[in-house]
Amino acid sequence: MKVAQETSVFVMKMAMNIAKGQNMDLIKMLEVNTKIMEQSVNPHIGESIDISL
Repeated sequence: MKVAQETSVFVMKMAMNIAKGQNMDLIKMLEVNTKIMEQSVNPHIGESIDISL
């Protein structure tokens, strides 16, 4: 019984670690997509800098 419980806890920890990694990947992907969408809406922003002396 104890071995089954320990195995169950181990499998649950593995699943939680996998889910955490997937969440981090999703967050990174959303950040990249947000930047891409920003540039597609305003493609001219950030291309040049006007400097006057």
